[in-house]
Amino acid sequence: MDITHPSRVGLEPWSEGDFWLLRRNNAPDMTEHLGGPETEEHLLARHRRYLALERGQMYRVVSADSGDTVGSIGFWERAWRAGTVWETGWGVLPEFQGRGIAAEAARAVAAAARAAGRHRYLHAFPSADHAASNAVCRRAGFELLGAVEFEYPKGSWLTAHDWRIDLDGV
Repeated sequence: MDITHPSRVGLEPWSEGDFWLLRRNNAPDMTEHLGGPETEEHLLARHRRYLALERGQMYRVVSADSGDTVGSIGFWERAWRAGTVWETGWGVLPEFQGRGIAAEAARAVAAAARAAGRHRYLHAFPSADHAASNAVCRRAGFELLGAVEFEYPKGSWLTAHDWRIDLDGV
């Protein structure tokens, strides 16, 4: 990251009080490329998983200027191909979209994954038809490896783009 342009976002570790953010991100327009809204039961299970991550970390993304919560991002382990990698995913609240926040948060989470060690690569798997998320990957410095068939949510398959950052090369 260019130190002459300080980040406009901060990452705050996910906490018990962040369940409201999962609810906000569960709107139909926010989940269109993720299989649609989840039930309250599924959201609560997701919240518990976020709190209990042993390897990786979920974050609330905060505006460095205002302190407002603007979205969420994290990284976690995923078995992929012949090994284990870090995976990332994010959501920026609608009123904050289109400002470069997701790309800044993705660069910040890549730095956190690098600091955590364990894996050389951080992957993102946005739906191939989700132009905005694919643009975030490009702007955040991920390399496009190609299209893959990807299971998300469990039991549903979609065509995704496999984007990767080499954490050793940054």
